[in-house]
Amino acid sequence: MKITQSAVAGTLESGDVMIRIAPLESQDIDLQIHSSVEKQFGDAIRATVLETLARYSVRGVQLILDDKGALDCVIRARLETVLVRASDVTALPWERAQ
Repeated sequence: MKITQSAVAGTLESGDVMIRIAPLESQDIDLQIHSSVEKQFGDAIRATVLETLARYSVRGVQLILDDKGALDCVIRARLETVLVRASDVTALPWERAQ
């Protein structure tokens, strides 16, 4: 999946996460996590994000996560939403992602 524009998903409410994405010129993944629970769950948050990006073959992006204690399922949902908003697809390829 190619990211073609900047996008945002989520809120800064407690239990949610706001994710901002922007395309990069390189194929790197610039992941910045700001979380109220980073000491306890920072590694798990990072793993969830990187696994989801790999599932949809996303490279060359800058991701900024402002986490307010979101559950893993919320992080995945917000990330999938921002991927659709930032790319030229209208829906995720669910069948291939399985």
